[in-house]
Amino acid sequence: MSLQEIFATRANRMKASEIRELLKLLDQPDIISFAGGIPDPDLFPKTAFQDAFAEALNGPMAAQGLQYSTSEGHKPLRVWIAAQMQAIGIPATPDNILITSGSQQALDYLGKLFLSPGDTALVGWPTYLGALGAFNAYEPRYDKLDPLSNRSGADYTAAAKEAGGAAKFAYLSVDFANPTGATVSRAARERVIDLAEEMDIAVIEDAAYQSLRFDGDAIPPILALEAERRNGDLEACRTIYCGSFSKTLSPGLRVGWVCAAMPVISQLVLMKQAADLHSATLNQIAVASVAEQHFDSHIDTIRSAYRARRDAMLEALQAHMPDGVSWTKPEGGMFIWVTLPDTLDGADLLKQSLESERVAFVPGHAFFADGSGRNTLRLSYSTSTEGKIAEGIARLGQLITRALNG
Repeated sequence: MSLQEIFATRANRMKASEIRELLKLLDQPDIISFAGGIPDPDLFPKTAFQDAFAEALNGPMAAQGLQYSTSEGHKPLRVWIAAQMQAIGIPATPDNILITSGSQQALDYLGKLFLSPGDTALVGWPTYLGALGAFNAYEPRYDKLDPLSNRSGADYTAAAKEAGGAAKFAYLSVDFANPTGATVSRAARERVIDLAEEMDIAVIEDAAYQSLRFDGDAIPPILALEAERRNGDLEACRTIYCGSFSKTLSPGLRVGWVCAAMPVISQLVLMKQAADLHSATLNQIAVASVAEQHFDSHIDTIRSAYRARRDAMLEALQAHMPDGVSWTKPEGGMFIWVTLPDTLDGADLLKQSLESERVAFVPGHAFFADGSGRNTLRLSYSTSTEGKIAEGIARLGQLITRALNG
């Protein structure tokens, strides 16, 4: 007997992450990698965390740090996060915050909460690969979310009903999105709220990169815009905000959060209790300490470093890419999205690049719910020096030029 024969049908929707597989290349010293969208480990606040863990293990909170805790999360951390939410226009209290094991766990919980098989999730084209992975287990249908198009809420609703389910939520990454680096305009954010109201669905706002703005003026989060419409009543809002410390302080500690109205938080707490009881208490205590003492100064440090690397990549793309290739110009975050002529395939190009140029990137088709976008690719500048970026993009430009002249 093969146990695979009795797997649930949802197992067929689970696929290996192309990004996770590509991260294995980082162990090869001759590879210039623009693949993994991960923070630079050289920029982690290591000393601050050493002090925080030492205090957590040797101070008055040692017993608490090693013990079971509440599913909602470490109260001082939730207090700090609520204050941060208030600073960006979201009228949250600590009771509106649930600590999760990274924002990825939040996406999994929200997929489980809203999606029945055959229901529709509205997502970008392309969208964050991890969101597709989280939602896929719950067997949804995907529809293209394009807030400023002419599509009405009634059209989305009818398409979902015709497919045998109901539209349940719109998911979008609003600032410096993974994979495109694009920022959703204020007009588009407002339109998403309008559509959600018309369709009576939720909005999942992925704000993993919100703190990493280099240029331009900050745009209020969707949840802040909706709260303003509701006269500051977060309990009347349908938007669910997902935040994370993974792109700012440390991804390895797996600390993220959800900010939402209490009925949503209460249901997610029940899921948390059933899944893992609570996120690691010791990690939450350490993150709270580092955030309280060092968050703003650390953000200034990583913004400066990533801004310089983004600028280096944009300059190299301008210098080395042939005609017919275009790319985004992000105001922050970790990514640049490249669109190639239709005759090129990103996956084929990656194979050639690894063999001849020793440069890694992520083929763009993985970020499309329908597998389209074969002529796109994602570049991350977060872990490379300016010199490596210049060299890697020069090699990649030469490869693309050869492929076009084929």
